[in-house]
Amino acid sequence: MTLHHAAGVGSQRAAGLYERSRPSYPMAALAALADALPLQAGRTAVDLGAGTGKFTRLLALTGAEVLAVEPVPEMRERLAALLPGVVVTAGTAEATGLPDGCADAVVAAQSWHWFQETDALDEVERLLRPGGALALVWNTYDTSLPWVRDFQDIFFRLAPRDLPSPPLASGIGDPDNRWRRSFEGRPGWGRVHERHWPNPHSTTVEDVVERMMSSSHIAVLDAAEQERVRADLESLLGAHEPTRRGGDIEMPYMTDVYWVRRR
Repeated sequence: MTLHHAAGVGSQRAAGLYERSRPSYPMAALAALADALPLQAGRTAVDLGAGTGKFTRLLALTGAEVLAVEPVPEMRERLAALLPGVVVTAGTAEATGLPDGCADAVVAAQSWHWFQETDALDEVERLLRPGGALALVWNTYDTSLPWVRDFQDIFFRLAPRDLPSPPLASGIGDPDNRWRRSFEGRPGWGRVHERHWPNPHSTTVEDVVERMMSSSHIAVLDAAEQERVRADLESLLGAHEPTRRGGDIEMPYMTDVYWVRRR
């Protein structure tokens, strides 16, 4: 299985931090997807790039059978330990190893931007039953607050040139609609539907730091480079009134949900 270096090595090193510091998703987003796809008992959903199962555990609440696909062993082990009732398998979005026509829905939460889109869509089309749907979900930073905007600036300043990036809040960071273009000229897909929800995450300033350190392209750095990142981030947070005193804080996210049905 071929993975981007940051995704493979970084996720191995930061699996524990990832689980502790990342937000979940609004129940309203899950309910909307469950109605739209639909997801219910008797149906099957494949969760691509499932990570530690942040979205997998919500999919399981719908009553649908969930098949979680995750290529990184450390992530996969945590997912299996947290969700013993979910089938967890090694694989990539481009080569899941699952049988043809096994899914009523395929979901990628916080992961689609890592995939080779043409190959991933080939695999999705192979997995989906007639009338099935693909759903893409991202938690993105709400940069209306200055400290969050500065936090995000550090994130992107340190990103390697070839690092795949998700769209920013409500799609505004993806003006060229890169992922949407994958559907252009591909027969058999309907129009893209989308909805967006505020997703405030109750956390601490200390965990905001860990959120940055769990990012794949930072977790892959050597120890000295990571300490410089940590020092820069702590200095930034100390310069903003909401984060200066440490302790409890609300990290504002937006949850962006897109789905498109196979005709």
